Amino acid sequence: MKYVPSKQTVRERCTSLKSWELPKQESALAPPDVWTNKDMDPVPPEDQTWSLWTWMAYWATDTINLGTWETASSVIAIGLNWRDAIPIMVVGTSCVAIPMVLNGAIGARLHIPFSVIVRSSFGYYLGYFCIVSRSILAMFWLGIQGANGAICITVMISSIWPSYNNIPNRLPDNAGADWSVIGLVLQHIDFVLGITTQGMISYFLFWIIQLPLLLIPPTRLRWLFIVKLFAAPITALATLGWIVHKANGAGDLFDLPETVHGTTRIYVWLSSMSAVTGSWATLACNIPDFSRYAKSSKGQYIQLPFLPIIFTLCGVMGIITTSASYVLYGEYLWNPLQIIQHWQVSHAGRAAAFFAALSWYIAQVGTNITARVIVPWKILSSAETFLNFMGGYSVFLAPIAGIIASDYWLVKRFNIDVPALYNPRGRYRYTWGVNWRAATAFLVPVAPLLPGLGNSIAPIPGLSPGIQHLYTIDWLFGFVTAIFLYTGLSLLFPARESLSSVTIFGHEFDGEYEIERADGEKGYPMEKGGSLEGSNTLEEIHGEPTELKGIEG
Repeated sequence: MKYVPSKQTVRERCTSLKSWELPKQESALAPPDVWTNKDMDPVPPEDQTWSLWTWMAYWATDTINLGTWETASSVIAIGLNWRDAIPIMVVGTSCVAIPMVLNGAIGARLHIPFSVIVRSSFGYYLGYFCIVSRSILAMFWLGIQGANGAICITVMISSIWPSYNNIPNRLPDNAGADWSVIGLVLQHIDFVLGITTQGMISYFLFWIIQLPLLLIPPTRLRWLFIVKLFAAPITALATLGWIVHKANGAGDLFDLPETVHGTTRIYVWLSSMSAVTGSWATLACNIPDFSRYAKSSKGQYIQLPFLPIIFTLCGVMGIITTSASYVLYGEYLWNPLQIIQHWQVSHAGRAAAFFAALSWYIAQVGTNITARVIVPWKILSSAETFLNFMGGYSVFLAPIAGIIASDYWLVKRFNIDVPALYNPRGRYRYTWGVNWRAATAFLVPVAPLLPGLGNSIAPIPGLSPGIQHLYTIDWLFGFVTAIFLYTGLSLLFPARESLSSVTIFGHEFDGEYEIERADGEKGYPMEKGGSLEGSNTLEEIHGEPTELKGIEG
């Protein structure tokens, strides 16, 4: 009950804006004048519990969701065949698994979150830009999962009370004749949003039910992830088995040729691959938020093979199910919830539909809690729109992921002064809190991709084919270009004040910080506060320490 607000708190929240202000928490590392909270501090040793099996369980639960299912199925829907879809999933997820591991290693070793790590490369204040960008783009993904969750709510309610399907749409039609300002707005709601009264009710119900769970820290929701680990895979396999049995096979989708050819097929292939990488572009940036809980930095490397495997398996189930759906219903249903809705023709069918929708609902809520708005139901309106969105928002996140990885592995060479990351006046302040090298490495790859992004949303007459084709590899272009630019600029114009010959960790022992030299030897020679006062005291550790106390091998 710790996280359930009292009646007094609820009353204050409804009557005073002041009550929404969070109390200032003391930080183990940040100066007293910096507003922060304990969750930003390095994870204490007692909470570093993630093992190899934890990582496998995490990806098993997080990958098996409607978004993964739909991504693979939608590749088929836009004109490619299954021989294209499977390599697209393997290559796409393998590409994004690389920065997942590179950036995950930072959190696993230093035990600090993405919002702190990003200051090492972007600077103390420019790092906030990355945090805001990640948050805004996460809202879109949260909205997509919410839109799918709303369909789950619709199926569950209509399975119990079939009359729910008969709710009349109270949103005005486009052809209405009310010319008042409010009337004109209402007339265009259905056109712009693409949602009905029933859909809006289900969306609000989804959020009302989900909100209390979002307020509880993920570490307190272990039971939810255990349920999701079993519920979603069982439902996916049951749906696959049922529809293949009813269709007397997997359908003719495996025999159908692609409907796009030549260079068009190549660019559709690349665009679809970017959509797959884009679906995990957010986590490629903030994976340290999870890897910081790791027992060691080695366990997180399982992501490299495991992510492509589990994603592809879920995608293949989506492809087979989509193919078999054409045999039964005369159309390719790329969203499994559309198949479940067809079960509501009998008492037994409605019961099966309810529990299947409940399983997918748990999967959506679990994904929202771990991983993450405009009009999400519009994004899900077609396979092409869905893929455009999935690939589009990686335009901004791919360079961020590349800069973070290159800063740690190539520029800083693993040596990070963790206490200085919490100080706006520390070694990572660069120029007024901004590292121009990172800013340049971010803007250069993003700029040429923006016209292509705009064209994917609304066609731009006369746009160069080269710009359009460049956009089909937006994630790879942004990630690789940012790495080369940031590394090159940092080597040509080094920010010497940000470099250290040793790693200074954020945990203290008897008032001193643990450090690690290049030879791997650890100890505690740095007094607390030493790295917070500027470069004068940091000179003591730029050379080789002559003695290390409390060595931990």
